[in-house]
Amino acid sequence: MLLVEDLQVELAEKTILKHIDLEIKPGETHVLFGPNGSGKTSLLMTIMGYPQYKVTGGKIVFKGVDITHSPINERAKLGIGMSYQRPPTIHGLKTRQMVQICATARGKKEVDVEDLARRVYFSDFLERDVNAGFSGGEIKRSELLQLMAQDPDFMLFDEPESGVDLENIAVVGNTIAALLQKECAPSKNKSMLQMKRERTKMGLIITHTGHILDYVTVDKGQVLYDGVLSCSTNPREILRCISEMGYEECVRCTIENN
Repeated sequence: MLLVEDLQVELAEKTILKHIDLEIKPGETHVLFGPNGSGKTSLLMTIMGYPQYKVTGGKIVFKGVDITHSPINERAKLGIGMSYQRPPTIHGLKTRQMVQICATARGKKEVDVEDLARRVYFSDFLERDVNAGFSGGEIKRSELLQLMAQDPDFMLFDEPESGVDLENIAVVGNTIAALLQKECAPSKNKSMLQMKRERTKMGLIITHTGHILDYVTVDKGQVLYDGVLSCSTNPREILRCISEMGYEECVRCTIENN
């Protein structure tokens, strides 16, 4: 469903992503590790279509459509959504209105805002301006509420654990799992493989700590270092490698073994 081929990107005339190849199939979730400044957020912003990230080579294909140079609104209508690490405060726009906008943007005429808000314990915030005075955990829940209303097919999560306290991390993690259809579980009538095949939602998650892995089952982990995707394997193995040896040594070891 998502195919990135030989993607090269510049920001302010500086190359920040180099020959990125990435494929995420329907029902899959990938997690992206990397130090600060490695290009993780830039990759997400490029996939989302922010114009300041200039694609100088390669292509991005989503649902069989070449979206390499498509504007953000067209990508959103196709079914791409993003939860931001530091979204802006929007004065004069109520959270309730924002949630309704997210729903109607994808052609939904009606959405039960109250029901969605209850799922992320956000009912008391609906009449407040978007992100105005919100804590880190409240901002994350606001972002997830908007994604729930949008109901995209492919979701980008930029450090969902960042700034989230222990009281909110379970809500955030479990909500992301539900958005990505990870609540699907095998039963006496369905195997794990059958349930996995029934999932259609896709995700790409940036994480520093790896805490999100306690709540969301991830199919593949990858490391982005100095603008280059350098490995693709079990996310728990990558996390252990990084914690024991650091990013540079982990990347070097991976390159040598390949």
